[in-house]
Amino acid sequence: MATLLYRLARFSFRRRWLVASVWTAILLVLGGGALTLSGQMSNSVTIPGTEAQQAIDHLKDKFPQAAAGNATARVAIEAPAGQTLADPAARATVEDLVGKLKTAPGVAAVADPYQAKTVTERIAVAQVSYKVPAPEVTDSDREALKSAATAAKSAGFTVEFGGDAIQGVPATEATEGIGVIVAAIVLAITFGSIVAAGLPLLTALIGVGVGMAGVMTVSGFVDLNSNTPILALMLGLAVGIDYALFIVSRYRHELAEGHDPELAAGRSVGTAGSAVVFAGLTVIIALVGLTVVGIPILGQMGVAAAATVAVAVLIALTLLPALLGFAGRKVAGKRARPKHDGRPAMGERWARYVGRHRVPVLVTAVVGLLVVAIPALSMQLGLPTDATAAPDSTQRKAYDLISKGFGEGTNGPLIVVIDSADAPDPRLAATEATDSISRLPDVAAVTQAQFNAAGDTALVTVIPKSGPSSEETERLVASIRDQSDRLSGATGAKLSVTGQTALQIDVSEKLAGAMLPYLGLIVGLAFLLLMLVFRSIIVPLKATLGFLGSVVATFGAVVAVFQWGWLTDLLGVDSTGPIMSMLPILLIGVLFGLAMDYQVFLVTRMREDYVHGADARDAVVSGFRHGARVVVAAALIMISVFAGFVAAELSLIQSIGFALAFGVLVDAFVVRMTIVPAVMSLLGKHAWWLPKWLQRALPNVDVEGESLAKHLDDQRELEEARS
Repeated sequence: MATLLYRLARFSFRRRWLVASVWTAILLVLGGGALTLSGQMSNSVTIPGTEAQQAIDHLKDKFPQAAAGNATARVAIEAPAGQTLADPAARATVEDLVGKLKTAPGVAAVADPYQAKTVTERIAVAQVSYKVPAPEVTDSDREALKSAATAAKSAGFTVEFGGDAIQGVPATEATEGIGVIVAAIVLAITFGSIVAAGLPLLTALIGVGVGMAGVMTVSGFVDLNSNTPILALMLGLAVGIDYALFIVSRYRHELAEGHDPELAAGRSVGTAGSAVVFAGLTVIIALVGLTVVGIPILGQMGVAAAATVAVAVLIALTLLPALLGFAGRKVAGKRARPKHDGRPAMGERWARYVGRHRVPVLVTAVVGLLVVAIPALSMQLGLPTDATAAPDSTQRKAYDLISKGFGEGTNGPLIVVIDSADAPDPRLAATEATDSISRLPDVAAVTQAQFNAAGDTALVTVIPKSGPSSEETERLVASIRDQSDRLSGATGAKLSVTGQTALQIDVSEKLAGAMLPYLGLIVGLAFLLLMLVFRSIIVPLKATLGFLGSVVATFGAVVAVFQWGWLTDLLGVDSTGPIMSMLPILLIGVLFGLAMDYQVFLVTRMREDYVHGADARDAVVSGFRHGARVVVAAALIMISVFAGFVAAELSLIQSIGFALAFGVLVDAFVVRMTIVPAVMSLLGKHAWWLPKWLQRALPNVDVEGESLAKHLDDQRELEEARS
């Protein structure tokens, strides 16, 4: 591996114009594809195989006029102080508003509050149904719907809008610019050279440009969720900067050792580049593994981000050495020169301190992780609803108005589908179903069954007493579904539950069920990969256990902020509530890959020194001396990139940005730079133990560059003999 990458780097260095031209052409072609071929992305979430999704598919086939799965909007109307909605003038205003809602673009039907009896003394709710699913409702459609309330608002009425038709497609915001600025500052301080600091930023931006352009081009042929490019953007920036940072740092070290620029580029890519390859592979494995979860949005985000990471690796191995060819010795700053003051670097001092106090340091770090993880015990999962929208948003105001007038359950009605195709008396079956459902706990109201034209499918709307995200509503959905077998045996009809609330419950259950298998898959594959890299059983095991500590601590911090409401003002978090259902499994995948980055970069340098003859405990110190400064810089860059997304408006992006920033902070500084050296120092040479039969079975990928060093020594001896 090291020798192959060495040759690739020297080729790129010598043929730098060709390599730079190829990458420029790729960027231009994909950019052109993004501009001309990209399609409209959506924010829809479909969950194949769940009961709620199957019920929607059944309705589309048997009851198309029910518009199952199409967008809906709830219009909450409150009369001015001193008026009631029974007053003739107030009623005329509401009916005028309903009439305007019916003529809004894309609207299929509007339920008049007076006819639907969704009206109290001062509050009414008009249900708006669209002809298309929520992703196809345009911004102009939403604006037209809201403008229908202009006259009512002028008359002193409060009118707010909720429902999935109002949510819109979240836009990618420019918050990543914050992270790039911080990254530039960190790189400038680390290298003390504008050229050296600029190279990682340049290559990362090119990599992100290629990756994002590729995603946008693909969106013209495949339906993609609007969140798909956001994760690719986050990770593309973070790993793109980090991978180039490690190689440029090694290049400066090789220059300081007296090597000419071409040889220095080859040696740096052959050694640090090998670590980049395997670090990138761990990230890619974790991201592609998201496809096995069975949630299309997660699979899309994972594959898009994995492709962007792969581009970042390729750029680090080819374009970066080509750019080093253009820059030459200009990359070397003052800090590249050897120091002769005898004072050890901070990383070396820290490693020696941890080595001397390894047991108390290890215990303190582990206990600290467990304490931070305590809030995770009360984690509640759910999907975003109007209740979790910002307090000043129209969705949240509509939710609060409806809850005030009719109870929280009105914001999350359940749609019960009664398939009576095999029932001798479909109407008797529907009556039996509605009667049994109305007797269940937490049911506020049950509507009469509405049949399709064929009379073999009926719809019943159930209003829970509790809110859409409550445990009581979740138990109610399970209780209704439990009625299906009894109903089928008694009447021949089948019963299923759908609607946004049921879909959210099914998503949460499916994600919870997939979490452990997914964790086992990525941990198992990455364990084998790390065992191949480090030729050890203990080191991969320690890396995996350390990752689990980082994850539970991060879960605890996420719950404390986004569920309990700690530090929300400081972080700019507008609302709290259940944690996004997809966040834990997404965090596991992404954080695992990033955690293994630092494991590979830090420990490969330790192994390199150990393989080249250093004592095991001395190798820990020397590995830190060479790698700690760069790992700290890389972690700070990654944290700043992710933290920039906490300023986003969409709560999913906020929580992902915070979770990844906190996770990297904990994993880099507590696990990799504290627990890892403590354990390595405690175990000594036993950390590198591998059974002899396994040593013979595993191929030697030579990440530490031992074969490369021998190859270069042989070349030098041959040249000396010729001269």
